[in-house]
Amino acid sequence: MKAKISWQDGVSFKIETGSGHTIITDGPEESGGQNLGPRPMELVLVGVGACSSYDVVSILKKGREDVQGCVCEIQAERVAEPPRVFEHLNMHFVVSGRNLTSSKVERAVALSAEKYCSASIMLSRGGVKITHSFEVIEIE
Repeated sequence: MKAKISWQDGVSFKIETGSGHTIITDGPEESGGQNLGPRPMELVLVGVGACSSYDVVSILKKGREDVQGCVCEIQAERVAEPPRVFEHLNMHFVVSGRNLTSSKVERAVALSAEKYCSASIMLSRGGVKITHSFEVIEIE
C-alpha cells in the first residue's frame, strides 16, 4: 500500500492513493485553510468506520442474512493537548434488512472489533477506547 501527499497551499494537501484516487485535505480558515476538504483526523475516523462497516456487512452476508443497509454513526473524543489523539471512539451500527437475526448482527460487530478490522484494532492497541453498539431495523 502506498500514497503520495503533496502540499498545495496553506494547510491544504493533495493525497493520491495507490489505488488511483485523489483527496484534498484542508483546515479551517482560522488555521490558514480554506475548508476545501476533510481534516486528516476526519479521514482516520471515517477510515475506521468504513473498515468496520465492510466487515459487518461481509460477515452478515456470509451468514446468509438479508442485509439491505448498514450505516455506521461514529463519534470521537480527542484529548485536549497536542498531540490531540483520539481518546474514545463509539461506533453505532444501524443495520437494516429482512428477517435479520439480532444475535448475528451483534456477533458481526464483535468479530469486526476483535478480529477483522485492522484500523480499529490498530487504534485500540494504541490506547484508544473503542465502544460499539447496534440496532436492527426490519424492512418489509
